[in-house]
Amino acid sequence: MKVRVAWLGRPTASPYEREVETYRKRVHRRWPAEDRPLRASSGGRDKDPKRVLRLEADVLIRHLESGWRLVAVDEHGKTHTSEAFAKRLQKNADQGVEGVLFAIGSDLGLDKGLVARADEKLSLGPMTLPHLLARLLLWEQLFRAANMLGGGAYHRVSVQ
Repeated sequence: MKVRVAWLGRPTASPYEREVETYRKRVHRRWPAEDRPLRASSGGRDKDPKRVLRLEADVLIRHLESGWRLVAVDEHGKTHTSEAFAKRLQKNADQGVEGVLFAIGSDLGLDKGLVARADEKLSLGPMTLPHLLARLLLWEQLFRAANMLGGGAYHRVSVQ
């Protein structure tokens, strides 16, 4: 199974980007992993945001390959514990899913049609996060899942 995080925006030089890449490389040890920045639509963001969202959804869908699952990262999606998230990923692998595309929207979010089409809606929490933090959090959880499934010691179960 492959993992791809596709997001609308531009990479910036920051310590967060280095951390994203660190986690991506660690995930790549278990699953081929790719962090794919996509250009957000530039014209008409204020005048017709719904049109812009549809255009951005088209861009994201072009990166969804046959046999892949689409996971919309959306604040209204389902939250998981780290353990449950790892089990969901393992279930995909066990079912022969070729890859999972995690879609992170632009500053406008994700198109409602894309979210409705998604195989799963994943919330990283009820708060709205900037792209960089959402990506970092997602990649860290992907690494945590890969490590748990591989028998690593990174994840600690609460002792309380």
